[in-house]
Parts: sequence; structure tokens; C-alpha cells
Amino acid sequence: MTVAGPSAGVPRRTLAGYALGSLVTGAFGTVPGLLLLPYLTDTLGVAAGVAGLLVLLPKAWDVLFNPVAGRISDRRGDRRPFLLGAGLLLAVLFTLIFAGPFGTGAAAGPYVTIAFLAAATAYAFFQVPYVAMPAELTDGYAERTRLMTWRVAVLALAILISGALAPLVVEQTGGGLTGHRWSGAFVGALIVVGTLGVFLGTRKASSRAPEQTEPSLRAQLRLVAASGPFRVLLLCWVIQAAGIATMLAGVQYFADHIVARDGAATFLFAAFVGPALLVMPLWTRTGTRLGKRRSLIAASLLYAVGALLLIPATAGPPVMVYLVTALIGVGYAGQQVFAMAMLPDCIARETERTGRRQAGVFTGVWTAGETFGLALGPGLYAAVLQISGYVSSSTGEAAAQSSTARLGVLLGFTIVPAVLVAAGLMLIRRYPDDALSRQPGTG
Repeated sequence: MTVAGPSAGVPRRTLAGYALGSLVTGAFGTVPGLLLLPYLTDTLGVAAGVAGLLVLLPKAWDVLFNPVAGRISDRRGDRRPFLLGAGLLLAVLFTLIFAGPFGTGAAAGPYVTIAFLAAATAYAFFQVPYVAMPAELTDGYAERTRLMTWRVAVLALAILISGALAPLVVEQTGGGLTGHRWSGAFVGALIVVGTLGVFLGTRKASSRAPEQTEPSLRAQLRLVAASGPFRVLLLCWVIQAAGIATMLAGVQYFADHIVARDGAATFLFAAFVGPALLVMPLWTRTGTRLGKRRSLIAASLLYAVGALLLIPATAGPPVMVYLVTALIGVGYAGQQVFAMAMLPDCIARETERTGRRQAGVFTGVWTAGETFGLALGPGLYAAVLQISGYVSSSTGEAAAQSSTARLGVLLGFTIVPAVLVAAGLMLIRRYPDDALSRQPGTG
């Protein structure tokens, strides 16, 4: 990408092309959190506590590796080749996660961990350059919100398609190992579409990033650690990501043991993501009036309150559960838009101050923190299941559970996410929203 001149509006072709990359991030960020834990416990027969650990280990690797991937992409300059190579490799590796070559034997769990680790490494080389691009595509404060609105709209669509259809594919292709194999292939194909879309759609995009980088990864990490706004935003998002991922990990369990209706997991996902496609213009106007920080607070409160309202809603008909889930989805959409729009603001502020290219390392640290939060969520949910006495199964069907285990399923899906999302708000109050909106060159 070439260095561009003064700020201008991002062309629609670039907006749409960049947003298509969210088919990749949405699918990989959603489906493992949705299917992998139940796949291990209810198809491969792995104990809930062990399954939670197997899901966590590859994510822990990404926490360490993502800043390195960011440094490599900073030094390379053009981030698009990373998107193409890593995205296509990820599609293959994702399919292998659910291939199940060892059936339900002792090697099944370790195989999933190794395949997931390889896929997570490939994903790092897609995700980190992809998240770094907005800070380099425009230097406009409001334009970054516009860019993120397009991205989150496609992200919501990706979550809807992958999250709602992946479990459906499992069911419609026979369930068990066979169904998960077909589901893995389906998501792999979706990743290919997103990879080609973002690579081709941004080929005419221009970068406003400086050519020089800091002399070492250590020097870049020192700059990242010194950025007060970035630290505040990152800590808030890690905590909130853990809350979101806890709820995501519990969807199948909540559908099976609380809602107890055929296709409930698909309806829950549709209710969660569908409204997000409709409220993006509303969140954009809210951000213009209130600022990004206040809008993030409003969205987070909506999410947390909705999670708590699910508890009484379960006493009514399923439609009440779906309506409350839609309310949570509206809050989730706002969280995504404003957190993602505030990140390039922080990066642009430091780039303006230092005159060095460093978006990759900033986003490497960001995605490492986000990955940790997203990995912590399933681990927390698995711990709640283990404590409450959840019984695993190797039949492809969830086993009957005690009332205590069902209570664990409910509390892990409602109270835990609400507390974590609300806890992040205690930090974000210190984020200097107005100061960042007056960056030089933001217009």
C-alpha cells in the first residue's frame, strides 16, 4: 500500500472490502466458542474440566504470539499478503479441528488441541494485520466509526451465519462426529469467502502509516505500555470479552437444558445477532451525540441488564427468552462498534506522537488480550459446569442433568457474563474520549 495524502472519506469499495474480512474473524471467533466445548464433552466424552483446559491452551499460545505477529506485519509494511496466506491456511486447519480422525479414543482430545493450536497460529497472522488496517486507512476520528460500523455489520452477519448454521449443519448431517466434520468444512468455506473478499476489496486502499518502525519488539512494547488510553481500553475489553465468551460458550447448554426446545440454539443466535444488523445506524448516531466512550458504557449496560433479565424470562415461554436475547444483542453490537473504533484512535494518537509505524504491535497486544478474554470465558463456563456436577457424554447427545447442574448452566449463562461486562465499566470511565477526538489531523 502506498502512503496517501490528506484525510478523505474512505471509498465505499474499501469499506465493503475491509468489512468482508469479518467473515473470517466472526466465524473463527464464534464457532469454536460455540461448538468446541460441547463437541469435546458431548461427542468425544472428555470431562468438562479437562475440555475447558484443552480449549484454553491454544488461546494461551496466541496471547504470547500475537504481539510477535504484529511486529512481523509492521516490518513487512503491506498487510494484505498476510490476509491472503493466513486466511486460506486457516480455512484448511479449521476443517481439521473437527475432522475427528481418532474417533472418541484417548487421542481425540489431544488431536483437537493440536489442530486448534495450529489454526490459532494461522489466525494470528490474519487477525493482527486485519485489525491494524483501520488506523492506517484513515486519519479521521469520525471516519473510523464509519469504518467500524460497516465491519461490525458484516461481523454480525458472520456470527449469524456461522453461529446459527454451524449447529444446524451438525444436526442435519447426522450429528456426532459426522455432523461436526461437515460443520467444520462449512465454516472453512466461509473463511475462504471472507479471505478473498478482503484481499481483493482492499487492493486499491491507501495507507497513511509511516514507513519507519521502532528498532525492536521490546521498544514497541514499551510504547504500547506507556499509552494510558490504550491500557484502559484494553483492560476493559479483556474483561468484557471474557463475559461475552462465557455466554457464547453456554449457548448450546442453555438451549439443551433450560429452553429445551428443538433448534433453540439456532433461534438464540438469530435473536442475538439479527437485531444488530438493524441497529447499526442507531449506534452510529448515538456515537455522534454522546461520544465513543459514553456510547460504549450505554451498550455495556444494555448487555449486562439483558443478561440478568434472562433469569426471570426462563420462567415464561421461549419467545420471552428470545426477546431478551435480542436486547442483549443490541448491546453487543454497540460494544463491538465503539471498542473497535476507539482502538485505532489510540493507535493514531501514538503514531502522530512518535512518527513510527506500530499499529501491528498495538493490535497484536490488543488481540492477545482479547484472545485471553475469549479463552477465559469457556474456561469459566466449564468450571461452573464442573462445580455444579455436569455429566459429560460420548453419544453425541447431552446427558440428563441434575437440578444442580441445570442451575449451573443457567447461572453461567446469565450472572457470570453480567458481572464481567459490568466490571469492565469501572475501568472505561478513565478513558479520555474527548482528548482523543482532538488529535491533529482528525478533522
